[in-house]
Amino acid sequence: MLARGSSWSRAALVMAVYLVLGTAALAWGNLRGRPDVWRLGSEPAPFASLVCGLAAGGVLVFLSRLALYRFEWARSLHREMRHMLFPLAEGEIVILAAASSVGEELFFRGALLPAVGLVLSSAIFALLHIGPKARHLPWTASSFGAGILFGAIFLWTGDLTGPVAAHFLVNFLNLRHVAQVELR
Repeated sequence: MLARGSSWSRAALVMAVYLVLGTAALAWGNLRGRPDVWRLGSEPAPFASLVCGLAAGGVLVFLSRLALYRFEWARSLHREMRHMLFPLAEGEIVILAAASSVGEELFFRGALLPAVGLVLSSAIFALLHIGPKARHLPWTASSFGAGILFGAIFLWTGDLTGPVAAHFLVNFLNLRHVAQVELR
């Protein structure tokens, strides 16, 4: 872990990790004969994808806030994420949310989903979101559900715009909440 004062170094490291993940998605797509991993078919619907993504992201943020105030595992995860990430500047939140949403969606939905299917790609996505302790398994399960939702939007619209928008909205608003709200 980098020192707390080196937030831009931390952001640069995260961007590099997600750049590698996005590059792997593009390389895998090329190897499979599908270089455009952003689009699934010949008739993508980016506007419908964006609208669905924003709606899905809003619902997921609402559900995460509901979980935060109803379940100890969510409060514990919030406190641990805050301890691990704090201080988190607004610009760093934007970078973390953008890099993770684009990199993960390119890989898990754009490259992996067409190769292995909705359920397996969502399960692998959920494994990336295993919490630091067993009590955080509900976070992993909710990540699986989010993966199913993001994948369904991608399959329905044929475009990654919505899944990326939903993922960005969830990560941005939840990271901002972690940065701004200290739970006791």
